[in-house]
Amino acid sequence: MSANAGVLQATPMVEPRSQASPVTRGAALVEGSEWNPERYTREQIRGLVRRVFFPAAEPAAKQVVFSAMDAVTCVAALCDQVGRALALETAASVAILGRGLQVEDRANFQRYGEPTAIKSWSAQVSPNLWRVPDVGLRANSENSGTGHYWLSCLAQLRSEFEYVVIQGPTAGISIEAALLGQMADGIVLVLGARTRKATARQIKQTLQASQSRILGTVLSERTFPVPEKIYRRL
Repeated sequence: MSANAGVLQATPMVEPRSQASPVTRGAALVEGSEWNPERYTREQIRGLVRRVFFPAAEPAAKQVVFSAMDAVTCVAALCDQVGRALALETAASVAILGRGLQVEDRANFQRYGEPTAIKSWSAQVSPNLWRVPDVGLRANSENSGTGHYWLSCLAQLRSEFEYVVIQGPTAGISIEAALLGQMADGIVLVLGARTRKATARQIKQTLQASQSRILGTVLSERTFPVPEKIYRRL
């Protein structure tokens, strides 16, 4: 793991399902506060956003990829949560690049054979937050999925948005994850409850060999507390 990959250890585990174990809930009650899973999730996401996009020492990341380590782990909800939390932390423009999203305004999608501004066909969620469907970017490229495509895509996104949260392909399956990890400012790997330790370690080694900047590892879909020392071994 690189020196930048301390997000998991420095940040509480993310729980998009907003579930808690009896042990965790009991600890909260002992401290005299009622367990609130939604508030707990928001606090974790906020901490993740601040450590990834607004680090105290490391260079700030503007375009970050979130990729699952296995095909059964979904990162769409996590990317949405991160994008919304990021938009609340800054007045700058934020984009969530989602896979499989529908183009919001097809009339402005393409004009006279040339791609138009991304914001014109994306869905504006709040004053400074947009959901950008990757299909809109891929439809105008003959090299979709290649390094040339992502260089152009990320440059176009950077020209319109200060920050971009990218829903990446599955790191253990697609070579696009490695491409994005090289060309974006960094990649955050997302483990599911059933992700095998050996698989996670192999994927991280592969990405490191490809010179991807691994910002950290996040555990998603957790329904029970896990000792931190276990994750330090990943």
